[in-house]
Amino acid sequence: MKNWLRGNDAESRALQHLRAQGLKLVTRNWRCRGGELDLVMRDGDVLVIVEVRSRASAGYGSAAESIDRRKRGHVVHATRLYLSAHPEHAERNVRFDVVALDADRLQWLQAAFDAEN
Repeated sequence: MKNWLRGNDAESRALQHLRAQGLKLVTRNWRCRGGELDLVMRDGDVLVIVEVRSRASAGYGSAAESIDRRKRGHVVHATRLYLSAHPEHAERNVRFDVVALDADRLQWLQAAFDAEN
């Protein structure tokens, strides 16, 4: 399966799982210069930025392990730009979650990182 198809499928699976947990979708695949936010959701009054990672095999490590300091920095940067572009969310608390899919196993990591690391 092509990488972008696998990524789209992973995001759809993550979205379905998070909606089942009560989160509400704000936007999907928000792009900006220097980054993209896979899923922007609301959990009550909290704005949840969800990074979705998928691995077909463990040959290069787990999906969760693929979110290194550099990737976290890109997500935080894109989030700052998103909040600047959408001031209606600027006063909300922000949480960074990860949904990691390894083959058929889905793992939801809430508050997986913060804007400081």
